[in-house]
Amino acid sequence: MTPRFDAIGLVVADMAASVAFYRRLGLVFPEGAESEPHAEAALGGGPRLLLDTEASVRSFHPGWRPPTGGGRASLALRCADPAEVDSVYGELVGAGYHGELQPWDAFWGQRYASVCDPDGNGVDLFAPLPAAPAE
Repeated sequence: MTPRFDAIGLVVADMAASVAFYRRLGLVFPEGAESEPHAEAALGGGPRLLLDTEASVRSFHPGWRPPTGGGRASLALRCADPAEVDSVYGELVGAGYHGELQPWDAFWGQRYASVCDPDGNGVDLFAPLPAAPAE
């Protein structure tokens, strides 16, 4: 048997808030997902994003507690171009989500920004910068 990557799972405090956030980023959740204890959205190319409420996780893992301190994981979403990084970041921050890192031209060749989802998970937005003209 060879395990294959299939999904990313996040535990969420407020399913409706999380579904609304990820829908703004273009993920498609089934109608009514915001009131369910578990929801899934395809991520293109095969993997899925799984959201489970804290209560749902405690139903099978009673000792589970939310982590404290800074996050150790983030989701990275590729945008069509640098302008889309700026516009998506602006839309999310304008809608009240926390902008962790404003868009900037990173030294590794990407337009890059980071926002936080309703549970504080990092969501990085990036797009390749145009190649510099040859001298």
